[in-house]
Amino acid sequence: MKSRLIVLFLFLFLCNFGHAQDQELTTKLYETYTHFKEQQLNKRRIKYHDLQPLLAQYAANHLFTIKKVGESIEGRDLNLISIGTGDTHVFLWSQMHGDEPTATQAIFDIFKFFSSDDFNAEKQDILNNITLHFLPMLNPDGAERFQRRNLLGIDINRDALRLQSPESKTLKRVRDSIQADFGFNLHDQSTYYNAELTEKPATISYLAPAYNYEKDINESRGNAMKIIVFMNNIIQKYAPGQVGRYNDDFEPRAFGDNIQKWGTSTILIESGGYANDIEKQEIRKLNYVSILAAIYTIANGNYKDIPLEDYEEIPENDRKLFDLKISDVTYNLLGTDYILDLGINRLEVDKKGNSDFWYSSRILDQGDLSTFYGYETLDAAGFTLKQGNVYPNTLATMAEIKQLDVMSLLKQGYTYLRVAKIPLEALESPIPLNIVGGTYKLSEFQLQVGMNPTFLLEKNGKPVYAVINGFLLDLGTGIGNFKNAMIYR
Repeated sequence: MKSRLIVLFLFLFLCNFGHAQDQELTTKLYETYTHFKEQQLNKRRIKYHDLQPLLAQYAANHLFTIKKVGESIEGRDLNLISIGTGDTHVFLWSQMHGDEPTATQAIFDIFKFFSSDDFNAEKQDILNNITLHFLPMLNPDGAERFQRRNLLGIDINRDALRLQSPESKTLKRVRDSIQADFGFNLHDQSTYYNAELTEKPATISYLAPAYNYEKDINESRGNAMKIIVFMNNIIQKYAPGQVGRYNDDFEPRAFGDNIQKWGTSTILIESGGYANDIEKQEIRKLNYVSILAAIYTIANGNYKDIPLEDYEEIPENDRKLFDLKISDVTYNLLGTDYILDLGINRLEVDKKGNSDFWYSSRILDQGDLSTFYGYETLDAAGFTLKQGNVYPNTLATMAEIKQLDVMSLLKQGYTYLRVAKIPLEALESPIPLNIVGGTYKLSEFQLQVGMNPTFLLEKNGKPVYAVINGFLLDLGTGIGNFKNAMIYR
């Protein structure tokens, strides 16, 4: 009996010691992140050519092995980067969808971590026990256009059975050749997902995909669930309440479900939204920290004693977020006042070359939105929604905009500005007034889903707030997170 107690004590001690090590590493990774962030990749719309100088750099580093494992439809190389000598093989692939690059950036941060002179003990633990394999941009043709699908027009993540595209064939061939023990399927999701029944965005969402319709849990899938619980605990420290869990209905065409079925413990990670993080750089940091920490816990085996039931405690993903939610505003239609909520999203429109964007916003919903949330919210009780007017003086050129006191015009009720000559290359208005051409006429104002949200919110007959192309401006303070307004020729 006494010997059993001693064994139990030692087991608990080692488990707690291992978790303490994991937590200490996580804290250090977060605090030192700026030293390892790959500064050459600092915007979401990264391209194939952006990665090539970095791959050449790591090809010259004896720690890394870089091997061409396939080509995209347009002939761009698909490269597998490997590091480590351990018997456990961990495979990470990113940007299966071309417009989902957050984890691709984090992968290059991880490369920088392994090539540094820091964290030597932890790196040795990892590299002696694990061989890591990275396929950082599976869909370079889609990335070139910043689009989800590949050049064939298919979703690679629904091509696991037919394997029609060369990118799909490469992914399966690599998985099979290394017989990966663990797989990290790295994606971005819509920024409008929230953690169920909360106003908090699902900054990171997870899934241990099912491998059959019955959603059975074998040892392999159970290990994936335990790793997810471990990563969730990390994210909760830095983005509390901002984690979601995907529905695990089996999708027989999906790579994640099939790779789980083929015996690899598969962890789906989706990078969502985070307030005031348009380029997802804070989310990138959370990917770097949590993925590296997960790799470390795989290396030392500390994940094995994590309770499986904790996986179900992670709230499910929901999709009830708007960029801007305005509640209880008064809207007069045909002489009758109505009380409405408005849900507004700022939709990105890519510029030529797909390396930058501008916003064309829309009202996504209106009515009773009491079960929805916003990154930005305004309680508009007591305010009346009114259409703005066109400023009566026509400017000759766009250059004359600089001479205007825009805030004064908004306070006077103007939300549109007429310019006689609008350059063809001008896509968006740089000031919080929509620009219209010399002969453009405003249509009769009627609030409806799909329209551009440009209007004033008045109290006692005076504009207090302006919404210009979906951006809210406080006319008293001038405060507003504005990027661009619209141009109507």
